Amino acid sequence: MKQATDFKLDPMDAAATEAAELLKALSNPGRLRILCALVPGEMSVGDLETALGASQSYVSGQLLRLRNEGLVSCTRDGRNIRYHLADPRVRPLLERIYDIFCPVP
Repeated sequence: MKQATDFKLDPMDAAATEAAELLKALSNPGRLRILCALVPGEMSVGDLETALGASQSYVSGQLLRLRNEGLVSCTRDGRNIRYHLADPRVRPLLERIYDIFCPVP
């Protein structure tokens, strides 16, 4: 009988766990809208507020979560902070989601 210490994680298990964590981050409509807004390029919190029609505190809170997840990062230029996609795996996912759910009439 195998002991618990002999158990080796299957690479597919690790990949599935990683994919599930990414999809969990994408599952919130506000975070998804922020990520979609960042596909064309960098944006400030103010730009994102306008694009989403959301408050500064909401946008900042969602950006914090996305930063913690490693999906966005920021660059500072003086007092200006601009956010951009950090994980290269996210862009193709967002583009495909857009193709499926946001068809051009």
